[in-house]
Amino acid sequence: FLCTCYRSSGINAEYGGRCNHIIGEDGTDVALTAKTYDRLVEEVIESMANDALRTICVAYKDVTEELDWDDEDATLKKLTCISIVGIEDPVRPEVPDAIKSCQKAGVTIRMVTGDNLITARSIARKCGILTAEQDGGNILEGKTFHKLVHDENGAFDQDKFDLVWPSLRVLARSSPSDKYVLVTGIITSKLSKNREVVAVTGDGTNDAPALKAADVGFAMGIAGTDVAKNASDIILTDDNFTSIVKACMWGRNVYDSISKFLQFQLTVNVVAVMLCFIGSCANGASPLRAVPMLWVNLIMDTFASLALATEPPTADLLNRKPYGRTKPLISRTMLKNIIGHSIYQMIVMLVILFYGDKLFELDIKSYEEKDKPTVHGTILFNAFVWMQIFNEINSRKCHGERNVFKGIFNNYIFLGVILGTTCAQVILIQFGGYAFSTTGLNWYQWLICVAIGAGELIWGQLVATVPKTIIPSGMRLGTQPFTQEEATQARMLWMRSLKRVQHQIRVANAFKRAGHERHRRLSLLAEASSNSFKSNPSDASPAHWWTKKSSESDIKLKGMKPASQPLLEEEDDTNV
Repeated sequence: FLCTCYRSSGINAEYGGRCNHIIGEDGTDVALTAKTYDRLVEEVIESMANDALRTICVAYKDVTEELDWDDEDATLKKLTCISIVGIEDPVRPEVPDAIKSCQKAGVTIRMVTGDNLITARSIARKCGILTAEQDGGNILEGKTFHKLVHDENGAFDQDKFDLVWPSLRVLARSSPSDKYVLVTGIITSKLSKNREVVAVTGDGTNDAPALKAADVGFAMGIAGTDVAKNASDIILTDDNFTSIVKACMWGRNVYDSISKFLQFQLTVNVVAVMLCFIGSCANGASPLRAVPMLWVNLIMDTFASLALATEPPTADLLNRKPYGRTKPLISRTMLKNIIGHSIYQMIVMLVILFYGDKLFELDIKSYEEKDKPTVHGTILFNAFVWMQIFNEINSRKCHGERNVFKGIFNNYIFLGVILGTTCAQVILIQFGGYAFSTTGLNWYQWLICVAIGAGELIWGQLVATVPKTIIPSGMRLGTQPFTQEEATQARMLWMRSLKRVQHQIRVANAFKRAGHERHRRLSLLAEASSNSFKSNPSDASPAHWWTKKSSESDIKLKGMKPASQPLLEEEDDTNV
């Protein structure tokens, strides 16, 4: 007696003819006719498939002779169908909401499955991948998909593929090759302006090619095979789709952190360089001394990166469309903020530089007294630092948002950096003295400096009202990716530079060895001459001593090379 279970598609002769009998209503064995099969498909199989159930057929046959168990096709024939059962792989409760979040973030979800068309459609609708209105071109079987994207010779046709993939949401009855073609085709497609970035999930060995070809491969940590894990970039330890949403949110947060830091640092660099250049040209000395510039660099690099790169991700990151492959690193909005805040800071600094003595009723300008710190120079430095502190708050938003304080109390590191920078600035100004080129300020001067810095917040609101279209699109930085030819040239230039550095190191080592050899010879010569002088004290005259030193017959130095030999023995490829 043999009993087996298999997918219900094998019940009909069209799929191998495994069942030719079925248990009737009265429990007797009756022949499975075409009419009975059609009724089973319509009333049982399709009904279960519409409820997202995977149908399994339970069948048996009486064995009267020895079977060849290695020949599965011959063994599983002439079976009698006992029943057809439906197995449900329930959708997790959090998956529909996670898919809605992805769709809201501009991420298109496509389902590639081996289930039949009806089951795949039902599961996709439960998850939210397909709506009630979507059908037709939104769901295809693997065979149909293969015919649509390949030409008569069976070769992949990108133009035909571009007609199919934008509306495709579900690919049923698909093979691993169909999944691989879908992934690579979307990646290489130039149909969209910014090019598509493709992420793929998989758990089986057959998913490895698609996981490897994708921009980001997600493997299942629990149900995934080792082959799939090795081919992936990220492993989901909980096998949950919501983890992909979190990964998307964290990825956008990292990108925004880089943008915020660049926006802040470029503003400081532009203002500091222009201020030092103009001040040096106009007055013969830089308005910012060396030690204050070191403090500014510390604020600009270390503290700013720590504060702006530790912003926790929020759900607001999923409320905008994703960046494409050709998205510029410095967008027009960022460039608008950099230019706008640089203008404000330059105007303030130049006014203090040239008219600060009159505005603050000072006796002498900072650049007229070179040897000791003055009030004018301290005010200039203090106002500059306070503008950077408040501009650091502005830099928390780099997409034109107005509320720069939103979520600021959720980032304790940012608050600690701002508080620490403020306290350190007060100490440097009041107690820095000659070492930091500062002198103490009164309360009125402190009030003016802090008010100038706080003006950055008001100015930031004015900059936010300016549309980004005022910046020409051609001024964006980092829009064009490297071509293959440019990448090859860059690689050759890097190798050439590396070779030149290696050659210079060999030359330096050769001269170093030559110096050591000369020092060794002189030491041996001095030792031999000393021994000769001790053995013949009467020959102590300088002329006689040099005569004996230069004579090879009188002095034999162990290890010395003849004068005809070169001092250096270098490799063949070394040219000294």
